[in-house]
Amino acid sequence: MHSASGPASHPADARPQLPGLVHVLLRPIPLPLLRPFLAPIAAHVARAHPQLFARLGPHAHKRFLIDPLDLPFGLLLTPDPARPQLDACRREQMPGHDARIAGTFLDLFGLVDGSIDGDALFFSRELQISGDTEAVVALRNALDDMDGSILDSVSAAFGPLSRPASLAISAIRAIRARRTHA
Repeated sequence: MHSASGPASHPADARPQLPGLVHVLLRPIPLPLLRPFLAPIAAHVARAHPQLFARLGPHAHKRFLIDPLDLPFGLLLTPDPARPQLDACRREQMPGHDARIAGTFLDLFGLVDGSIDGDALFFSRELQISGDTEAVVALRNALDDMDGSILDSVSAAFGPLSRPASLAISAIRAIRARRTHA
């Protein structure tokens, strides 16, 4: 496994980032408050889209560090179909991982949403990949094979809070669209 080596640099002319205020507001949030929201997402995606994790084959047990460079924390995804896990980790305490995918939050959101071409981001150096690139390609292919956006079904993981979650996803899509076309 690879270890995180701290925050990676990001090109100055990169795609728009979240406002600094968002970073400031998220920084003091204790990660234990985020974890109850993250765990159901992985479990719900595994139940609703079993083909996604099955498509990963031998990479389903790998640990993927999803590193939004403009947020004070990253996400560690272990897409094990039997016991999927999604956890938050502070930037200064990134855990060991097999592969790391880094970019701005809005770019990573667009990748998961299916509205951004990962190859274009990678070759423009706005998306950074390290570690087991074969596992990253398998994950990207699995997401590309999905019909629609996986984010459309993620809000259902929040049960009674699914409506606010859906509204939050819609708001992020709108922010991303405005910043991309600005």
